[in-house]
Amino acid sequence: MTSRLSTELHEALRDEPFEPTIIQSDVVYKGWVWNVRSDRVAYGDSEIIREYVDHTGAVAVLALDDDGRVLLIQQYRHPIRHRDWELPAGLLDIPGEDPMLAAQRELAEETDIVAREWQPLVSTWTTPGGNSELIRIYLATGIGAAPAAHDRTDEEADIRTEWMPLSDAVDAVLDGRLRNGILAVGVLAAERRMRK
Repeated sequence: MTSRLSTELHEALRDEPFEPTIIQSDVVYKGWVWNVRSDRVAYGDSEIIREYVDHTGAVAVLALDDDGRVLLIQQYRHPIRHRDWELPAGLLDIPGEDPMLAAQRELAEETDIVAREWQPLVSTWTTPGGNSELIRIYLATGIGAAPAAHDRTDEEADIRTEWMPLSDAVDAVLDGRLRNGILAVGVLAAERRMRK
């Protein structure tokens, strides 16, 4: 049994911002979507060099229908050489765009679906040791068809969609059949939210 003091400490546990002095910061590779940056940082009594992907950030959508099913999409991801199952998602690559509006846009563009109700579900850094990407995942309910279909190109041209019971998606994540990290965080957070 957890003591009250222990519970209070756990509730207070959170990531802490920390801003060491950056002595030098250079873009060492400029890419089409994001850049690779090399920072020389004063850390404690020494200097360290860290290279990482300087990411714009992203949004993802956990669309849940009235039957408790989550909308998954499958598309090709070149770095892992897989067509993996994911949540609809996209980059925050329009300067100043509200993340929730970006999530609404991405859901419509990738799946031809819209939702009446939107709320933040969870946010996560995808790989904090290698990139600066923060992804915000939104819960979308009140599902309907978008007013018009979207044209898709490249990897999005052959996107597959599947509605899956939320509990089955959680099982697939925990069984190791679905390994996309954003999908895993999203379905686990949604299942917890639905229990409340």
